[in-house]
Amino acid sequence: MCTVIALRRPGHSWPLLIAANRDERLDRAWDPPATWWPEHPATVGGRDRSAGGTWMALGRGGVLAAVLNRPGSLGPAAGKRSRGELPLIAAAAETAEAAAAAILSLNAGAWRPFNMVIADSRLAVFIRGLGEGPPEATTLPEGLSMVTAHDPNDPTSPRTRRHLPRFRATPPPDPGTGDWSAWEALLSDSRFDPAIGPAETLNVPPTNGFGTVCASLLAFGADGMRHWRFCPAAPGTAPFAALDLPAGR
Repeated sequence: MCTVIALRRPGHSWPLLIAANRDERLDRAWDPPATWWPEHPATVGGRDRSAGGTWMALGRGGVLAAVLNRPGSLGPAAGKRSRGELPLIAAAAETAEAAAAAILSLNAGAWRPFNMVIADSRLAVFIRGLGEGPPEATTLPEGLSMVTAHDPNDPTSPRTRRHLPRFRATPPPDPGTGDWSAWEALLSDSRFDPAIGPAETLNVPPTNGFGTVCASLLAFGADGMRHWRFCPAAPGTAPFAALDLPAGR
């Protein structure tokens, strides 16, 4: 179960901030974000070596797309396409609106159930695919939203129930000065109530061959500026560093 946090601030000089932890099997090999796909020469994303796709991609047009599993749908399944294709399809669009339309035109039955966050500096959309029929979309509202394997801000998710109030109570990062320390600390928190289990924590410690493997912090400026800070391991065990991004359109 991964996590994506989106802070939307229309009218702000940094109208979109994103924080994300990726949870995965520890033996599933991957490469850090780069331009891995010749058919998408300016798309940046981490590459899953097993299926060739990605969990998060940023396109040249400024569209960010991330895919998450829904409950009970971890891993591949016979006869189903890799969900790692979906962020590449979305990030190729010019706008988040066009990206969402591209995903909504697909048959969700081709993939195991998925959640997606698709966003740019003007719009953020949550898309839910339930393994059959067309996907469903909801616009993420102004303010802070958290997406896990559940729907946005769903209090039945132990992770959301604990951490959404903490993010909302914490002053947001300042991309202009490069100060992301408060959100880095929140993403690094691996504590949980033993009665609830690791499903409550943002930073999942290695558990039965599964855990948090990397993290990202992104900022989208009203002027088209974009920043992506990446941590190549569980946050708190390695530093975040800025990625070199291709020039946007």
